[in-house]
Amino acid sequence: MLPKSKKMLFTALASVSMLFSSSIVAQDKGLISIIVNDMSNPYWQTEGTIAERTAEELGYDANVSSHVGDTNTESNQVDTAITNGAKAIILDPANADGSIGAVRRAIEAGIPVFIINAEINQQGLAKAQLVSNNAQGAALGAQEWAMQLDGEGSYIELKGPPSDNNAATRSNGYETVLSQYPDLTLAASDIANWDRTEGRNKMQSMLRSHPDIRGVISGNDEMALGAIVALKQEGRLDDVLVGGFDGSPDAVDAVRSGELAYTVLQPVAVFAEDAVKIADHYINTGETGLDSEKQLYDCILITPDNVDNYTSPFVLEE
Repeated sequence: MLPKSKKMLFTALASVSMLFSSSIVAQDKGLISIIVNDMSNPYWQTEGTIAERTAEELGYDANVSSHVGDTNTESNQVDTAITNGAKAIILDPANADGSIGAVRRAIEAGIPVFIINAEINQQGLAKAQLVSNNAQGAALGAQEWAMQLDGEGSYIELKGPPSDNNAATRSNGYETVLSQYPDLTLAASDIANWDRTEGRNKMQSMLRSHPDIRGVISGNDEMALGAIVALKQEGRLDDVLVGGFDGSPDAVDAVRSGELAYTVLQPVAVFAEDAVKIADHYINTGETGLDSEKQLYDCILITPDNVDNYTSPFVLEE
């Protein structure tokens, strides 16, 4: 029989050994490749960070890369994931049509793909497509914006890139709502590619041609924040109402300060986490557990009335 002190030491060493072994097992589930758009944008940064953290918590190695909207870069990143033997790919596609080939190659290589945020225009390839309910979110934002404008005046719209289905869905959603207000007139619109600098530049240009506008409605927060910069430079921010879409931290701060009328929160923190959990379930069972490939996540309006419930990036406590 071992002396008590030696028995305690042996037990402690055995416990450490078991903990170390279980840690190795937990971290030996393989690689999940996470491919998102532009990590310099807080929306996509949150998307990548949440997905990476969730994958690591579930015991996977995780790799996050950014294609910045370029399909060639995305294609190379998917090929790298295939070469590295990824167990799954979480993908925010660069192009609704142009990303289909890369997704197909991954599927043919036996790697399941889970789409988040932006759709691809082909069903049956990805195991799931998890996206914000952009039509619902656009309607929420447009109704709030029209109400704050008392349903009248001329306005400008800033749009996202045509390659992203979300841009068209939001713009169509705005039009559906705003067309019900005969005294609201679209003076001009332009594509600013989800970018703050482009939003500022396009706003400056359109403002020169349409100095009497009363509002700006934007397809995302970055373009809206760029428009705010331009309006400040022209001394017009106090009499032009700006609305955003995403729920980014900078936009929420602008709502608090009164510079932005509202933003529409996309629950990216929720569906980025869900995508990895669904991927894990599929890896373990061969099933997603979903009733359909496409899953819609409703958006939430953020105004001065509920802005203090914003507790972390893209999270609103209700």
